[in-house]
Amino acid sequence: MTQIKTIEPSWQDCIFTQRTQVAGILREPLALLADKCAFVWNEPQRLNTVLSDGFASIPHCSDLYAVDTEGMQISDNIYKDGVMSGNYQKSQSDSPYMKEVMPDWGFLLSDSYISLDGHRPSLTALQVVTKNETPVGYLAADFDLRKLPVTSALYIEPQKWRQVKGDPAIRGNLFQQSRCESPMDGHMPNAMSILEELILERGIFQCQIHFSSSQITIWTADDPLRYRILDQEAINDADICLLYPSRPYPDDAAIPHKQISEILRRLQALRTIDTTVYLRTASINIFNGMISLTFSCDGTHYMHYDEFLEKGIVFWSGLAA
Repeated sequence: MTQIKTIEPSWQDCIFTQRTQVAGILREPLALLADKCAFVWNEPQRLNTVLSDGFASIPHCSDLYAVDTEGMQISDNIYKDGVMSGNYQKSQSDSPYMKEVMPDWGFLLSDSYISLDGHRPSLTALQVVTKNETPVGYLAADFDLRKLPVTSALYIEPQKWRQVKGDPAIRGNLFQQSRCESPMDGHMPNAMSILEELILERGIFQCQIHFSSSQITIWTADDPLRYRILDQEAINDADICLLYPSRPYPDDAAIPHKQISEILRRLQALRTIDTTVYLRTASINIFNGMISLTFSCDGTHYMHYDEFLEKGIVFWSGLAA
């Protein structure tokens, strides 16, 4: 039987879901309030009153105001605590949300932007106001992203191979450089054996290996929110393992226990694969199963561990060439 491979939603997919759910919360109350605004559209004081009375009906709103079809504000800004004057007759035509295309259904949830006043991620919802079946302007509601509920699930980092180009200045001078042996290079088998022990038996679930600067940054399951840096002295001293209590290798790790040794061996080989294009930094995360490789050309590859192992050293040698 052929298995259908499921594709995890990307962060863009999750944003779309979140925005759809937020729009679903806001569209109806804004439409109802816009209908009330239409009756007093050309009367600023009465318009302020309608917006003030309807403010509580718009969930999570920071402020409300009305603009005409040219982007001129025709009311004051209405907040939870009252009316703030100063923006009446101010043009909002240069605001990010006024430059977006209004959908045919008359409701727009803008792209997020950095607000001018609070310098915080924000967005604006616009509802078309019609009078005698003719659009006369928009009811605008601003929202601070901090106050909007997050209703979508946290996205899962994709496992497909990604390549990210680095600093073009480094790439431009690539063939003018040559690998210099670091202290870690001189004791590589010892350092990799210590790291293997930490990952397999001491609760280290993520590490970043800085071959050129001879240090390893580690994250431990016992204290996952803080990293620790093992310098060149620590990574060559097996006593460092005494600082981390024995922990069984996690059953839910994406990288099998038996593959850690081979991954470290491949990383060690890539360090010396070429004197010009060589591995500078690598990372391993046993829970998402990802490996990252940053070479001397400053290019970085992110891939699933099994794809990394499948390519083999010959592949990377050809890539380097």
